[in-house]
Amino acid sequence: MNCSHVQFCADKSKVDFVQLQRLFAKTAFWAQERNINDLQIAIANSNPVVTVRDAERLIGFARATSDGVYRAGIWDVIVDPDYQGIGLGRKLVETVISHPLVSKVERVYLTTTHQQSFYERIGFKQNESTTMVLYNNSKPSEDLARRIQELPVGLIIDN
Repeated sequence: MNCSHVQFCADKSKVDFVQLQRLFAKTAFWAQERNINDLQIAIANSNPVVTVRDAERLIGFARATSDGVYRAGIWDVIVDPDYQGIGLGRKLVETVISHPLVSKVERVYLTTTHQQSFYERIGFKQNESTTMVLYNNSKPSEDLARRIQELPVGLIIDN
């Protein structure tokens, strides 16, 4: 396949959310039910966000969150099945890793269900020591308000 016309873009303002939702539905078993509103929120809170296009068609996507110093997480790496196996996924991950908010952090985390060997070829290592997860199924705003009200209030003045 000739990919000379494929373009990578790190401008999240150019994400086509309808195409992104369709790409998730086509490609990612773990993201079948994502809706456009939630995708907009996730992307607004992510940096970098990288898309891959073949002309006007969205064929790849990845995003990261980072504090710029200590930790970053890579999320939602997807490539259209019609374009898999030609190196676009690797280039997509490498583009995210080379971004200034990710490239200098101490550790970059990534979660995958079935693609460990793909990420190992890029340099990721399996890490059994960080497998904690919190499934936050409560109503966030009500629960947060309750927990804040329960916090002890005190003022400490350091002389």
